[in-house]
Parts: sequence; C-alpha cells; structure tokens
Amino acid sequence: MSFLNDFILLLKARYPLIYIVTAEEERIEYLLKFSTKKYLARTCYSWDFIDGYKGNPNDTGFAARNPLEALDLPDKLTPETGAIFILKDYDNFLKDLSVVRKLKNLSKVLKTQPKNIIIISSELSIPDSLKELITIVEFPLPSYQEIYDELTRLVKSLQQPVTETTINNLTVACQGLSMERIRRVLSKIIAQYGEISDSSTPLILEEKKQIIQKTQLLEFCLADKKLSDLGGLNNFKNWLKIRSNAFSLSALEYGLPYPKGLLMVGVQGTGKSLAAKIIAYEWNLPLLRLDFGRLFASLVGQSESRIRKMITIAEALSPCILWVDEIDKAFANSQNTGDNGTTNRVLATFITWLSEKTSPVFVVATANNIDWIPPEVIRKGRFDEIFFLGLPNLEERKAIFKVHLSKVRPEKVGKYEIELLGKITKNFSGAEIEIEAMRIAFSENREFTTADMLNVSQRFVPLAETKSKEINYLMTWAESGKVTLASEPS
Repeated sequence: MSFLNDFILLLKARYPLIYIVTAEEERIEYLLKFSTKKYLARTCYSWDFIDGYKGNPNDTGFAARNPLEALDLPDKLTPETGAIFILKDYDNFLKDLSVVRKLKNLSKVLKTQPKNIIIISSELSIPDSLKELITIVEFPLPSYQEIYDELTRLVKSLQQPVTETTINNLTVACQGLSMERIRRVLSKIIAQYGEISDSSTPLILEEKKQIIQKTQLLEFCLADKKLSDLGGLNNFKNWLKIRSNAFSLSALEYGLPYPKGLLMVGVQGTGKSLAAKIIAYEWNLPLLRLDFGRLFASLVGQSESRIRKMITIAEALSPCILWVDEIDKAFANSQNTGDNGTTNRVLATFITWLSEKTSPVFVVATANNIDWIPPEVIRKGRFDEIFFLGLPNLEERKAIFKVHLSKVRPEKVGKYEIELLGKITKNFSGAEIEIEAMRIAFSENREFTTADMLNVSQRFVPLAETKSKEINYLMTWAESGKVTLASEPS
C-alpha cells in the first residue's frame, strides 16, 4: 500500500496523533493539503514555532512562539468541523510536561471527531509517555514515477530535445535523492552544461556522495575498474555479462527479479575487492562500501539503530552496489565480543534483510575465512551465487602480466617473455604479481626487462608459502563442490 493510501486510512480511522518522519517538509506539506482536500474535504492548518499558524486568514499568526497554545486551536473548532493540524518540528517540545498532558487530553477528544494532529520532523524522537498514543509513519523519498514526471516537466520548460532513454537513465540516477535535492542538482547541471543529457549523471552521483559522507556509515567509492583490468576469473566474468542489464526497466518488464548479490570467498589478493568495483563500473551503478565497525556505538540501542539507518540509506540510493568488505571478520567478532548480544542482533538484522529485501541493492560481500561465516549466511536465498577465488593458474597469471604491462608499456607488451613470467610466478596471487622491477630499473636510469621481473619474482616469498596451511584448507573446501569456481579449471 502506498504512503497516501496509508495516510488517508489513518485519517478516516480517526487516529488522533500521527508522526511523519521526513526531511522533505515542503513536499509532505503539499501532499497533505492536496490529499485531505481531495479525499476528505477537510481544512488544513499549518503551524511552526516562528510564524505560528498560517494559511487560514482567521488564524494567521496564532500561537507564534507558543507550542502549548498551538494545541488550543483544535478545541476552538466545532466538533463536526473536519481538519488536520500540521505541527512542524514539534518533536522539540514533546518533553514539556504541559505539552504531553495536553496531547493526552486531546487524543481522547479527537478520537470522536474528524480531526487529526500531524507532527512533522526529520528525526524520530518520542517520549515513552506518548509512544502508545502516537502513530509513526515514514514518508518515502520520491518514487521513480515522481522523479520521471519532474524531469519531464523540467525538460519541457527548457524546450530542449531530450531522448526518452536519457530521461529514464537520469531518473534512475536521481533515485535516492529528495525532490529538493533533485531540483538543486538539476539547476546545477543546467548552470554548468546549459542542457540536460547523459553527461549530467556525474553531478547527480556527486550529490549522492555528499549524502553518504554526512551519514558516516557508508563510504562512496570510485568505481574506476572495468573487466579488462581483471586477468582471468572467466566464470565470474561470464556470470557478470549475462546480468549486465539486470537492473534495467526492460528486465523488470520481462519479469526478472532484481539479483540479490554475490559472496566472494578466497585467498587474499586474488581480486575480490577489484571485482566489487568492476561490477559497479560495468553495471553503471554507484558503489557504497560498508565497514561493519562503523555500525557499532557505545550507547544502548544505537548500534541497532545504525544498521537500520544504513539499510534505509542503501535502499534509498538504489539501484546501487553495497560492498561489504571482509564480512567474515564481523562474524568472527560476534563470537568473541562481550557486548550483551549487540553484535549478534546487528548481524541478525543484516542477514534477515539480505534474504527479504526486494529493493535493487546488489550486495557484494568478500571474505577470506569461510569458517567464520555462519551456515545460515551461505545458504541459498541470501546470495545469488558464491564464488571462490583461488590462486591464479598459468593462463591467468599470463593474463595478469598482460594487464599490468598494457598499462605501463602498452607499445612493448610483446617484447616481454610473458610465458616464462607466468611459469616462474606459480602460487603467486594476483596482487603479488606486480612490476616491482620498474622501481629497480628506474633507480638505475634504464628500461626494465624480463630479467628484472624474473629476479624480483625469484626473491619474493608469496603468501601461499607463508600461510600454506590456511590456503590449502581453502583450496580443499573449494574443491568439495559447495561453491562455484570464479576461474575455469586449469
């Protein structure tokens, strides 16, 4: 059921005190006035602390700077008069005993009258004494259709030729922003480019980045890696290509559900984090990184509140990629902490959301240690696929060398003995195959050669040898058939 249908139902059912959580004061006030007039034929009164009541000539300025007096207006109207009373930022006065008492008295009276008090605030703050009397309603951010209509209206006013595809793409990019922010960023686009086009998307993403930074719960990451930057992992690449249009409108109309996400388990340095950035780049979606450590706070109940807020932000900014880096460490900490179950409750909320979410938030979780992840996380339904990223085989090592060399010496790739380099770096991870030889050659004021790279590789001790027990265990687990291999068998 939509917000408007819910709200009208509450008014008809004579819920006396309604608390709407939103930062979009102008948008919600317009919708409340429009809906009550159209569907219920009630008068709408609006109050704020500075100006008092306004909009109705007989009561303009009444109860200015007097929150308690603002509650007198419902008593002044006859019992048969239908009305709603919008009180802005009224949560700031809910700790006043006289205000609390007056609201309790009013709630008894308004149950029998076609009147409702609507408190509007950007934050939820209700004293325990009023929790049973107040009904909380969250006002959602603009829907796809609302944003589309606003963009269409603006394009018409500019009298510029803009394709339907461009409007659809910008509508998707604007999802997660308030209508006020959308209007501001569109004004910025017009001021900078003089028109609205596909090139406007970066400014919209920058606006989303600012929202993320203010929350301090998520990190907005730059998705600057593409498939050509990844050597090997062909099974993963094929999986990704098949779902390249998974979040498009055509996929939704076809009947395809949104993909849920991936769990990528494997040896350190094999490209798990790189894969998260590649998914965001290839699907042209914003990349949000979650560090579970940021969710935990010292105050009771604050950690649980933060995980819910994180989920709300991610869903508001959807479609997007949510990258949960090293999720195994979060579950490991849950077994060793003495925080009265806070960590377990936070993780339980996250796991439940993974399986039940319907929003287009694609979760990419990475892990190094499979033993730390509970079985209920790995089971079917949480993620679309679980990929194992092992040490690269010979062909993949050659491909990784080609990727590195193509970046630093694109014209001379063929001059290096890539076959030999691939063989000499057996048991190296992708991150360990670096061109350290460049530093040595540069310090000697000459061009680096295959011999330089061979010398560096022979002196280097890979992680597979320093932590052979752990890596062998991982490889054995991967061969058990419980996980999909990101690479083709060598």
